[in-house]
Parts: sequence; C-alpha cells; structure tokens
Amino acid sequence: MAAISTGVYFRTYQRELALRHTKAQYVRLALIAVAAIAAPYLLDPYQLSILNTVLIAVVGAVGLNILVGFTGQISLGQGGFLAVGAFTSGLLTMRADLPAPLSIACAVVVTAAAGALFGLPALRLKGLYLAIATLASQEIIVFIARRWSFLREESGAPLGIERLQVGGYEITREFFEFQWYWILLACAVVAVLAARNLFRTGLGRSFMAVRDQDIAAAAIGVNVTRTKVIAFAVSSGFVGLAGALTAHYSETVTWESFTFEISILYLAMIIVGGLGSVAGAVYGAFFITLLPVFLNEFIGGVGEQVPWLVSRLPAIENAVFGLVIIAFLLVEPRGLDRIWQRIKDYVRFWPFRY
Repeated sequence: MAAISTGVYFRTYQRELALRHTKAQYVRLALIAVAAIAAPYLLDPYQLSILNTVLIAVVGAVGLNILVGFTGQISLGQGGFLAVGAFTSGLLTMRADLPAPLSIACAVVVTAAAGALFGLPALRLKGLYLAIATLASQEIIVFIARRWSFLREESGAPLGIERLQVGGYEITREFFEFQWYWILLACAVVAVLAARNLFRTGLGRSFMAVRDQDIAAAAIGVNVTRTKVIAFAVSSGFVGLAGALTAHYSETVTWESFTFEISILYLAMIIVGGLGSVAGAVYGAFFITLLPVFLNEFIGGVGEQVPWLVSRLPAIENAVFGLVIIAFLLVEPRGLDRIWQRIKDYVRFWPFRY
C-alpha cells in the first residue's frame, strides 16, 4: 500500500475515499469489465459452466476471508454453512412456494443467524480450539442434513429444485449457462463491492482491530464480543448466498455437496489468494477451481504416452493440491495478491529498485 501511495496525493476527502486512485487502476478495471462482458460470447457452454462455478466460489471465498483473513477467526465449517444456505433456499422455493429471489434472501439471513449461533464459541476460544469448534458445527449440520428425511424427496432422492424464475422469466435449457452467467456475475460483483466497502466502515475496521490484537481493540473502545459475533454472521451471510446459488444452479441439493473437503477447498482458496484481501479471495477462487480443470486437460493430453497417469488422476490431483498449498505457505504466505502487488511495483518503479 505504501508503494501505491507514493506520489499519489488527494485534494478532497471524496477523492481519497475513492476505491481507485490512479489511471492505471481505472484502465485495469475497464479491461476486466470488457473481459467479463465478452466471456459468455467467446466461451462454449462447458467452459462457461466452469466459469459459473468459479463465480459461485468467489462469493463463498469472499465471505470466508471476512472471517479468517480480516477478523482472524479460523473456521473449518464452510461446508456446513453452504449447506444451510442451499437447503434453506431450496425448501422455501419448493415447499413454501416462495419466489427464488426471496428464498435466496431468506437463505442469507438464516445462514447469518446460524453463523452467529455457531460463532458463540469464538467468545471463549481461539486458534486451533476455535477451528475444532467450527469443525464440529460442520459435522452437526451435515449430520442433520443426512438424517432428516424432510430434506429429501419422498422417494429418498436428493431435494430437487425447479428451474430458476426471476420476474416471470425462466432460465431456458438452450441458454442455461449463458443466462446463469449474468446472474452469477452480478452476485459476485455485488459481493466483492460489499466486502470492499465493509472495510471502509467502522465495523470493518473493528474486525481488523480484533484480528491484530483483541486486548488493544477493547482498550480503544471496540466491543470485542459483539464484533466477533457480527463477523461470523456477516461471513456466514456471504456463504449462505453462495450455497443458495449452488442449489438453484445445480437444481438439486444433497448433503454430499457440502462435505469437509469443501471446507478445506475454500480455506485453500483464501490461503492461496491471500488472507485479508478481497482481491486475494477472487484470485484464490479462480486458481483453486481452475487447477483441477487444467490438470485434467494436461493429463488427458499426455495420457496416451503415459497411461499410468490417467489411472492415478485422483491421487495426482490431491498431491498437486497439497503441494500448491505448501508452496504458497513457504514461498509467499500472502498469496497471489502479494505476487500481483510485487509485479505492479516492479513495473511502476522500473528501472529503479525502490
């Protein structure tokens, strides 16, 4: 941040409070906007389905980063809160006949309430102990989802959800991925902007104060108890939105989609992307979601020459996944966001070192 501030000064408070300060930042934003608009016209349905999955992951990763990266509260219960959002939205749509947008909004509120409830141990626990407590919340939620027959169809099949309808318009089979892309893109953009602006408020700054030193935060007047509970609620609200979008996008809800592996996957996203960075959550969601896709493409390409790679693909995926996390923790603990910052600094100051 110091490098960005060098040579950049402000004449008004409005200018200082702007999200972007330099022409280069506006140019990059314009390029991203052009790429986002052009993507659905350039990609085929399969590639677009992968991009849609990434956009859902962006919403969930931003939510988890609010809790872990900005507030310092470790959580291993991401999969459970995703399940709460998915089942709540699915049940309200199919059993209570609520419109999908309203059921999604209710899912966000219910998941936020569940997050605040399971976040109560954070008032007494820290570090590894808190992580185990959140892991327990994951297991409790998944156990309920497995055992409660109300969360399944009468035949025992996973809960099915009708095709999404918004304002009288229904997603068509022919343009399924294309239409979903715009919905998910809008949700991802809103989630990112909400998170960026959250940390410009007093509440967001209290999150970071509690993360850095909760005793010092209490000394300057921050209500640590309330801040931790609100952090769990806000984070879970984002995760509930991701879960509800997953349910409507896949048109089915089953507990098998929200296992402990999903919690680890989301934790890897924010570690690889960069803890305490909204942009890092976005980078991590793209990287971790696309990594197995590129790995499958690579092994598929060399599979004829090296057939044993194809038979060991699941093991290779897990090994690469673990190696990537270890590499980032050892080489760049601040993740892809820090790498991108270094690249920008190098270009900005070249040919000088500083």
